[in-house]
Amino acid sequence: MVLEVLLVNFKIMKIEIWSDIMCPFCYIGKRKFEKALADFNAPEKVEVIWRSYQLDPTMAFVPGKSVHEVLAEKKGWSPQQAAQMNQQVTAMAREVDLAYHLDKAIPANTFLAHRFTHLAAKHNLQDQAEERLFRAYFTEGKNIGDAETLAQLGTEIGLPKEELQNIFTTNAYTAEVQRDITEAQQLGVRGVPFFVFNRKYAVSGAQPTEIFLQTLNQVWEEEKQEVMLVNSGPENNATCTDTSC
Repeated sequence: MVLEVLLVNFKIMKIEIWSDIMCPFCYIGKRKFEKALADFNAPEKVEVIWRSYQLDPTMAFVPGKSVHEVLAEKKGWSPQQAAQMNQQVTAMAREVDLAYHLDKAIPANTFLAHRFTHLAAKHNLQDQAEERLFRAYFTEGKNIGDAETLAQLGTEIGLPKEELQNIFTTNAYTAEVQRDITEAQQLGVRGVPFFVFNRKYAVSGAQPTEIFLQTLNQVWEEEKQEVMLVNSGPENNATCTDTSC
């Protein structure tokens, strides 16, 4: 009887990030997490999945309405207080080399943009889609709720034009977005960004890079394992398959 012993390191760390495109801390958190991932000793073992979340599902585009006015209404602040808060957020973004221009940001409903990111995921371009949407909203003052704008952004990152047009004329990827939002509720997510590591650990908010790196290392050490596969020959092939058990 032949005995084969094979040690296989099979673990992949899955990191899911619940995020909304108009959340200023989500873009900042993305940069901090990316820095941690660059410093992590096994980045090739990490799979990042972006999940949809809407901070304000009722948000509607109102021509000429500023992000300062939206924040003031939501918080019960004066426009001056809201503008001051946004200046502080802009300063935080600058610390991670992001250029926020919130004076020209266009508040809009993000549901269509989330569907856009799910299309991008199909083509392994989800991270590029998230990055492009964030930059379009926070830096360039583009309306990320507008189909024509999204078509332009999608073409830039390499999404097929026919499939882009499909999300504007059908309900494609609506169920995927709603599923992410429902799952966030089940997980108790109350704010974004929200990072979930292998469905065991969570980091809430745009935490310092060191926190992300510490969590990456901790989860990796706990989850990393070697699996012993033993094959004793055809006469002892005790294995369950979909059809045999």
